[in-house]
Amino acid sequence: MQVLVLNSGSSSLKFQLFSMPEEHILCSGQIERIGFEDAKFVYKTVAHKTESIISIPNHKTGLELLANQLLDANTGIIQSADDIDIVGHRVVHGGKHFSDTTVITETVKTKIKDLASLAPLHNPANLEGIEVAEAIFPKAKQVAVFDTAFHQSIPEYAYKYAIPNQFLDDYQIRLYGFHGTSHKYVSEQAIAYLDTSHSKIITIHLGNGCSMTAVKNGQSIDHSLGFSPNSGLIMGTRSGDIDTSIIFYLAKKLNYSLEEISDLLQKKSGMLGLTGYSDLRDIEAEAQKGNKYCQLALQMNTYRIKKYIGSYAAILNGLDAIVFTAGIGENSALIRQMVCHDLDYLGIVLDDTKNKEKSNRIRAINTSLSKVNILVIPTNEELEIAKQAMVLHHS
Repeated sequence: MQVLVLNSGSSSLKFQLFSMPEEHILCSGQIERIGFEDAKFVYKTVAHKTESIISIPNHKTGLELLANQLLDANTGIIQSADDIDIVGHRVVHGGKHFSDTTVITETVKTKIKDLASLAPLHNPANLEGIEVAEAIFPKAKQVAVFDTAFHQSIPEYAYKYAIPNQFLDDYQIRLYGFHGTSHKYVSEQAIAYLDTSHSKIITIHLGNGCSMTAVKNGQSIDHSLGFSPNSGLIMGTRSGDIDTSIIFYLAKKLNYSLEEISDLLQKKSGMLGLTGYSDLRDIEAEAQKGNKYCQLALQMNTYRIKKYIGSYAAILNGLDAIVFTAGIGENSALIRQMVCHDLDYLGIVLDDTKNKEKSNRIRAINTSLSKVNILVIPTNEELEIAKQAMVLHHS
């Protein structure tokens, strides 16, 4: 059975085509910097790899490019669109409606659209991916795996906000959590690596979107993103935690509309607002050249991560491992080094040589003196989505 998994991020699209249940990857790749003139398209099979820099204005264009590549006479992997049995989609916000993997119907699509106000950078891109996939692969079963599902185990005292009860009871305003597919996958990999049934782990997902999860015995017990994917850590274009009074100040004193404030905090803040760049690779390069804004932004970014490590170590009452994952977490030795610096009180001691080594496998980068395992685990949200889609298919 062939399962195509589409993982639409705010400015990226990752994809993998699996032969299931063998978990054999037939092709994989990603589109980066969607919305820019110099978007990058990477497509890999066992026998072939192609990379191109091309203008990809939106997710729809990117998906059409992928479909054409899959069907290409020379380098494609399928003969017909009908060869795809299931298309699994990552959907960021499931709200109160979805705590499990779900077959996509018109009703499901309507609910995903209705939740767009809670995840404006993601749910519209996810929905667009679904609708394009429905048109290109009309015979395939379309399945949604929700980022919020893994965090359903967070206890009420952690997910409830200190506002009048009616807002949770009547309007379901609460912490939902995101990047759940990634946090679930890497925490399970970490537990297998540690070979223990009792574990206290902090998973640190760092990409254009960033989040952290406290995982106790395999279950999410707290998470840095909340009602929407805009709280917690400093991200590519999102502010993360701010004092809510700033919103009223922007509205009352500076005459910003609510739409302008939303746009500011979600699309013009974070590393982009601090440096003029949203891609960490650009920021690191500029910081090395002496750009003070970029140097400060890196300090702010990693300082915020350290604060969350401290708070999550407290609620876990101990720590067996911290896990770095996703594009930045897996690839930026500098970020990992800055995060782990001066955390020896918690038993976190980084090995600088191991940290600088590159690998696409799970690895420990701590010294032998470190009481806490520092792990780099490549996330594979696509495989996790394919596995969940198969479970749903057989149920």
